[in-house]
Amino acid sequence: MSGAVWRVLPDVPALDRVLDYWAPPGVDAPLGTIVRVPLQGRRVRGWLVGVADRPDPAAQHVVAVTGLVSEGPPPELAALCEWAAWRWAGPRPLLLRAASPQNVVPIGSGPAEPDVAVHPPTDPPLDLPAGPRRLVVCPPVGDRTDLVTALLAPEGSTIVVVPDPRERQALDAAVAATGRPAVSVRGDDPAAARTAAWRTARRGACVVLGGRVAAFAPVPDLAAVVVLDDADAALVEESAPTWHARDVLLERATRAGAVVTLVTPAPTIEGLVACGSAQTSLRASARRGWPPLEIVDRRLDPPGLGLLGERLAGALRATLTDHHRSVCVLNRRGRARLLVCRRCGQLARCEHCGAAMIETDAGLDCPRGDSTRPRVCAECGSSALRIARPGVQRLRDDLAALLPRARVHVVEGGAATDVDADVIVGTEAALHRAGADGDPPGLVAFLDFDQELLAPRFRAAEQALWLLVRAARLVGARGRGDRLLVQTRVPDHEVLLAASRGDVELMAAPELARRQALSLPPFGGLAALSGAPAAVTAAADLLAERLDVRGPVDGGALVRAPSSTALADGLAAIDLTPARAQGRLRVEVDPRRV
Repeated sequence: MSGAVWRVLPDVPALDRVLDYWAPPGVDAPLGTIVRVPLQGRRVRGWLVGVADRPDPAAQHVVAVTGLVSEGPPPELAALCEWAAWRWAGPRPLLLRAASPQNVVPIGSGPAEPDVAVHPPTDPPLDLPAGPRRLVVCPPVGDRTDLVTALLAPEGSTIVVVPDPRERQALDAAVAATGRPAVSVRGDDPAAARTAAWRTARRGACVVLGGRVAAFAPVPDLAAVVVLDDADAALVEESAPTWHARDVLLERATRAGAVVTLVTPAPTIEGLVACGSAQTSLRASARRGWPPLEIVDRRLDPPGLGLLGERLAGALRATLTDHHRSVCVLNRRGRARLLVCRRCGQLARCEHCGAAMIETDAGLDCPRGDSTRPRVCAECGSSALRIARPGVQRLRDDLAALLPRARVHVVEGGAATDVDADVIVGTEAALHRAGADGDPPGLVAFLDFDQELLAPRFRAAEQALWLLVRAARLVGARGRGDRLLVQTRVPDHEVLLAASRGDVELMAAPELARRQALSLPPFGGLAALSGAPAAVTAAADLLAERLDVRGPVDGGALVRAPSSTALADGLAAIDLTPARAQGRLRVEVDPRRV
């Protein structure tokens, strides 16, 4: 058989390899088209990623494409997916899925040229710096609708990435009021709705609003990009490749010649470096946009109070008297994360792996799943165990005893919120759940904020400030009478100073210097390996030929490089198939919790 050869990437993430197929006679299709091809006795979808005159000499048996299925991502978007797969060391099919319609779109149904629409520019509420990349630092509490609508391009399409669904709904209405077509893109929408949005975006001259998946909207005339709250974890894909919507859109905008504006109350170091000196700060309203922050220095408290200090107890009682709800945040699940034997002083540890045991309602569990035992010390057999680090379940009991007339409810992970509860206690998930019914709390208290400030993670300061931003939005602006309360033993930490004074640069400047001195992202490349111990060890050995590998330690390893480009090149050059044959292996580029 002779004719053109189509190079197809099958929709099989485990394969992630381009294969050669004979093109259907007399058929011409653009790159990115979704086709159906035979593969190992079955027919699978795939994307047309190249055309050649003859098959690859290494191809042993070339067969024909079964048929054309649907329009797919335009060529420039398919190329962006290939870049993202290289940048975050992940399979290309998963990225191409995000850029493709969920249902069939007839091939050739899109216009050859984008629609043209011109809208009068809106006067921005502040002076914006010139340049292709801009950063606007705004207070956490306040309406950003006018600012975002002023950032829409008068011609062409604009992509607006909004992690908060409630704010996205408000922006939908505001964009519609400007006369521009608004296209809502959500990853959890039904396939039919996502396909309809894909087709509308493909025509251009629109405003695309959505979560991180909106970064791959197929607009042909991208002119502007607005990313809100790039520190929000919702903009990062959890499964590999762990791409960030901000970085994908920065690359896409560079290729398209579009303007990017990051709008946030707490800029990330990556955002600061990407935008350079093109920054604008709403200093006049910044202080008013933060609720009062009460910093409780636990060094002044008498010993033996545990997490329920005197000022916290007084604030809880006062809020209860005012008939307002309180939210207590403690990022420790379960009943207790650390226990000490009162008789021998030993930590309650797993007898197999040595990890600190976790208290549950049934007894003691190893966090790694190696063992379970009754609530006794493995060294001396005593059942008298003292809780050194209580979890939210234990804290609920303590709060119920402190406030006997209050209804105390625990929120962990995806648990629903009791709308009638007087006090909500939980992990940071409580910040999402507590305001879901529209009734803002009168008090948000962080009971052990040092756990966030001093966490052994290089993004600890950045993430701690973002927790305060989320709490501030839940409480509301200064003047309502509500407040934030933070218990800490480092009251002069730059994160707390930044939040109390409404000046996030107090945190950004020292954090920027630390990252640069330690060659951490964005001043260096970093990836984390996790999974089956044998697979991690094998991968670490392979990658050590080209990259700096630390570990494995405790079943994980870190991979470092002088830059993200060097890291991506090194990961792309090493075939990790032998390591994956040893078990599950996850490669997380730009890890958030390391």
